[in-house]
Amino acid sequence: MLRFYNTLTRQRDVFQALEDGHVRMYTCGPTVYNHPHIGNYRAYMFEDLLRRYLKYRRYQVTQIMNLTDVDDKTIRDAQKAGLSLHDFTAIYSQAFFEDLQTLNIEAAEHYPAATDHIPEMIAIIQRLQERGYTYTVDGSIYYRIDRFPDYGKLAHLEAETLQNGASGRMDRDEYDKDDMRDFALWKAWTPEDGEVYWETALGKGRPGWHIECSAMAMKYLGTHFDIHTGGEDNIFPHHENEIAQSEAATGEPFVNYWLHCRHLLVDNQKMSKSLGNFYTLRDLLAQGFKPQGVRYALLSIHYRQPLNFTFDGLHAAEQAVQRLVDFMQHVSTAHGAGFDVHPLLATTQQRFEDALDDDLNISAALGAIFEMVREVNRAIAQQQLSVEQAELVHALMRRFDTVLGLLTEAAVSLDREAEALMAERQQARQARDFARADTLRTALRARGYVVEDTPQGPRLKRV
Repeated sequence: MLRFYNTLTRQRDVFQALEDGHVRMYTCGPTVYNHPHIGNYRAYMFEDLLRRYLKYRRYQVTQIMNLTDVDDKTIRDAQKAGLSLHDFTAIYSQAFFEDLQTLNIEAAEHYPAATDHIPEMIAIIQRLQERGYTYTVDGSIYYRIDRFPDYGKLAHLEAETLQNGASGRMDRDEYDKDDMRDFALWKAWTPEDGEVYWETALGKGRPGWHIECSAMAMKYLGTHFDIHTGGEDNIFPHHENEIAQSEAATGEPFVNYWLHCRHLLVDNQKMSKSLGNFYTLRDLLAQGFKPQGVRYALLSIHYRQPLNFTFDGLHAAEQAVQRLVDFMQHVSTAHGAGFDVHPLLATTQQRFEDALDDDLNISAALGAIFEMVREVNRAIAQQQLSVEQAELVHALMRRFDTVLGLLTEAAVSLDREAEALMAERQQARQARDFARADTLRTALRARGYVVEDTPQGPRLKRV
């Protein structure tokens, strides 16, 4: 039975989709003003695991991931760069999509940009105005949180705290957790905004950050949908404000399940440029790390536990992926008989599914896989695994990898030139030209491979 820890209820809730067999999910995407750091990708990786496992469980998934391309930060940095908002954010939107592909994160069904949905935002704000949830000061429109009795239900804020803190207005898109104030739905134009504004029925200005996600979520998923995800820093104020404005506008529940991942730390410290421990995906690739290793490192710790990123851990992640790649190659050499693999595969699959059913317990799921790897490797070494049984192992691993995304063709395919060198080395050995064979072995080592001579012939293995 599939269960998720629901931030709204503070417990593991049995998952039940609103529409049979179809899950509608909104995931908070990047603010496209810079390259996302690896902490951002920790959240995107958790959401990828969630999406993939729902599909593994035979759900149809409609996922929306927004692009925040207008807010305080994008306007500020576009002006510093001397570019229009559109041209500036296009650079980082493209970089984001390239990174998703590099990390083998499945594409969402839609990536709506905030600047393409201004009419939808205006419509919600007008509805809130009609229902008495807003007030206007100097052309800016604010949400009156004291009109929404359930305000604070996601972050579990105390009513007394809200009563004491809900005074004054907040013009910034982001603010501290202990600063409960009415927030801006629509910001009147100021000279600091430069050329970034829209002429609308609400006046000349631009939307606040929070209204953007409500508008895009409801346009593509409806006014009431299944899952909303993000990092734990989104709980307050962003997701709290989404609930308030959405439910006030529609009069119905907004989202059933709220899932949030914990922060990523670097060497047990908060990631910060001032500490010199701030890394983007591209920083790690430039240091020679492989995308599959980064993916494993971000994926392998339960999403509700803090992830302490270290370079030792990243090296270990690369070794874990290589172990799986080697296993897939090793299984293809099996030619024995006498080992009934069916009970092992059935047990492993059950453990894998039970773990992920339990709030995406990826650590336990991976543990089940690696136990199977040890057992199958032992059977191969004792020449007990037949070709037919090996194909069953392969098939189950490929099914697991629809969730893990680690053993794609790019990850397991061998370098064709390395294969040619191995074949040439074998010919040199057969001709007893051992000097040439040693030279070719050295050349293979330089490419990152060693040659293992097995009873079935030589095979390549990545270092």
